[in-house]
Amino acid sequence: MTFLLAALFVLSGLFAPAARAATQQVMMRNYAYSPASLTVRAGDTVTWMQHDSAPHDVVTTSAPAAFRSPLLSQGQSWSYTFRQAGTYSYYCSVHPDMRAQITVLPADTPAPAPAAPKPSAAPAPTRPAARPPVSSNHAVAPPGPAPSAGPGPSLPSSVPAEPASPAPPPTEGAAVAQQAATGPSLDPMLLVAGVVTGVAVFCLLLLGSRRRE
Repeated sequence: MTFLLAALFVLSGLFAPAARAATQQVMMRNYAYSPASLTVRAGDTVTWMQHDSAPHDVVTTSAPAAFRSPLLSQGQSWSYTFRQAGTYSYYCSVHPDMRAQITVLPADTPAPAPAAPKPSAAPAPTRPAARPPVSSNHAVAPPGPAPSAGPGPSLPSSVPAEPASPAPPPTEGAAVAQQAATGPSLDPMLLVAGVVTGVAVFCLLLLGSRRRE
């Protein structure tokens, strides 16, 4: 029985599918490598695709294992399989400003995952301050009824009006102005006497004129 189990274990190990190596791509476009920084595992293959009209190549400047690609024209590509872990810095020998870097991790090391944002700590709820315990030796007397306010003195509903003060006598200047406005007063007897005198004079004149005729 033990022999059969050991045989099954060996067979399962032989027929187990091998881990597939990944293939990554780096574009040569607009005189730059894209992406400029790449992370892969040992056994992965990176392919450089050339899209510029000017020629480019891939030459390591510092790496665990140096490599150099042929000069690639537009539309051509070149691949390299990384076997050794480490950091590979490279550039284009035709255009030295084109630089990039590839980090190769061991095959059994997972690629670093982006750090998750830390949740902000919620503020702790504030508790109300505890009231001091009331001692049982001292009894608290209940509050007595509030004293009722007695009826106050009633106010009269209406206040008697103050008598109007007499108007001040007119001054001498005001009397003169009033007399000038109304004009001089005439005695009615004088008017009658004047009328009688006029009539008498008229009658005398009339009689004298008749005698002359």
